[in-house]
Amino acid sequence: MFVNRSTCNKLLGSIAVSLLLSGCTQSALKLQPDFGVAVAQDLSAQISDPDAHYAGVPAPGSDGSRVSLAQTRYQTGNVIPPAAISSTNSSSGSAGSPASSVGSAPAAASPPPQ
Repeated sequence: MFVNRSTCNKLLGSIAVSLLLSGCTQSALKLQPDFGVAVAQDLSAQISDPDAHYAGVPAPGSDGSRVSLAQTRYQTGNVIPPAAISSTNSSSGSAGSPASSVGSAPAAASPPPQ
């Protein structure tokens, strides 16, 4: 059987086109009805309140006059330092001894080395 060159080219072209078009098909996956529920629950657990309403008016951080004063203090070097945080529970002594200083005032911090 003799096949001419043009018939062979047409046959190879049609095979190539059919292979390329087969990549465009969509396969219908058989998913369970609850597919994605775990992801939706995880997302909702990570968002505390997506529509938060603040009791203060205006919302925190949006009072222009306070922000302006804070920026001015920052630029002039007169920043108000935050309140010191102290621990109410401290323990000292050797291992195994009960902490007798629970509830007592914390020891004064030593000044940093010069």
